[in-house]
Amino acid sequence: MIETLVFYMFAITCVASGVLVVTSRNPVHSVLFLILAFFNAGGLFVLAGAEFLAMLLIIVYVGAVAVLFMFVVMMLDVTVVELKQGFLNYLPIGLLVVAVFAGEILASSVAWHMAPEAAANIQAKMPDMSNTSAIGKLIYTRYVYLFQTAGLVLLVAMIGAIVLTHRKRKDSKKQVIADQLARDAKEAVVLKKVETGRGI
Repeated sequence: MIETLVFYMFAITCVASGVLVVTSRNPVHSVLFLILAFFNAGGLFVLAGAEFLAMLLIIVYVGAVAVLFMFVVMMLDVTVVELKQGFLNYLPIGLLVVAVFAGEILASSVAWHMAPEAAANIQAKMPDMSNTSAIGKLIYTRYVYLFQTAGLVLLVAMIGAIVLTHRKRKDSKKQVIADQLARDAKEAVVLKKVETGRGI
């Protein structure tokens, strides 16, 4: 009974947070609701017995992705007034997309059924091995090349994002180390003899 109540609490909060991520006009509020949705999804994973996925979701997505989104949103300097201006213009297209997604989800939920061997695989447990150890053994033995490939894809995506967002500013003043090292002491320092009672 308590597990059912906790499940509905996490599920309702997660769905409500996901809706608020899309409907919030302030980007900062959307990111905060996204973090809340990640935490509640992690709670659902804990209830399902997948504690590794729960920690992965919280550490990776909340600790890295959501914080990165927050920095990007705050760097973009998006004004709420500009977001409100084009809301009604895109409302029909948005409703059409929502209707298509809702129809696809409804059709997939009606036609979906669990395979007979899936229930047995879910209930089967590794002997003398925790869930996290079983996942780690599977990833680093059978799927080690796919795991490394996914890491390289993320690395390339990170480098691409840095290259695309990096821009040179003309008004910024930077030191040129080569010019500083090439200067002579005679050119850098000028000695002037000041007469007594007179300024420079």
